[in-house]
Amino acid sequence: MEIRIGMINTSREIGLETSQSLAEVEALVSNALTGSDPLLKLSDDKGKVYLIAAGNIAFVEVGSDQSRRVGFVG
Repeated sequence: MEIRIGMINTSREIGLETSQSLAEVEALVSNALTGSDPLLKLSDDKGKVYLIAAGNIAFVEVGSDQSRRVGFVG
């Protein structure tokens, strides 16, 4: 699943691919934004861990679980 996170006061985004489910990602983001956790902690498929201060998150975009199609669609 592809995740993009926009940060306040910067034009750059954090992008990562994770094997976590949509429900897991939604729960982690929700807990961080409601104040339950001061940090949003996500891990990608390569083993990297991202710790993001919840107060600096502008948006979180979560892609679909479907794999990308290759070739022409028509």
